[in-house]
Amino acid sequence: MNKLNAYGIVAEFRTSADILHAAERVRDAGFRKWDVFTPFPVHGMDRAMGLRNSKVGWFAFLGGVVGYTTGMLMIWFMNAFDYPLVVGGKPMFSPFFAFPPSYELTILFGAFGSLFGMLFLNRLPRLHHPLLKNRRFALVTHDRFFLVIESADPKYSETETRILLEQVGSRHIEVVEE
Repeated sequence: MNKLNAYGIVAEFRTSADILHAAERVRDAGFRKWDVFTPFPVHGMDRAMGLRNSKVGWFAFLGGVVGYTTGMLMIWFMNAFDYPLVVGGKPMFSPFFAFPPSYELTILFGAFGSLFGMLFLNRLPRLHHPLLKNRRFALVTHDRFFLVIESADPKYSETETRILLEQVGSRHIEVVEE
């Protein structure tokens, strides 16, 4: 099978300890485009895969800053220019009066920032994934553990990758087509 038609290579494991060991070995081998699929969260998998903290928090922070700024500018524009109304000698703009809507917009835009940041970083929505064509991959929701190395990885070589996955103890290895 040529590299243009292959999505990657999928390896099946029986236990969480096996997949954890395999993830460490694949990380140490220098692969960058790979993922692990398990039926439940495996403690220590992030460290085994070499993952860093998520960048979604930055999207939420930037959304919150934009929301707070939008609230303050909105109240300032409405009170100072759009409909200036002097009531009891109060100033046309005060951050104390603008705080409640700005606070609410901070929460709203922060939530939107985290949602859209997560969708962007996960490359979603993806309406079809090549792994869903693989019959054995359906077992990931029951009791099997899978490690997938994508063919887009610079270190990917079908034969060498297969040898590495056999060395780490995979019982079933197959190539997944795009």
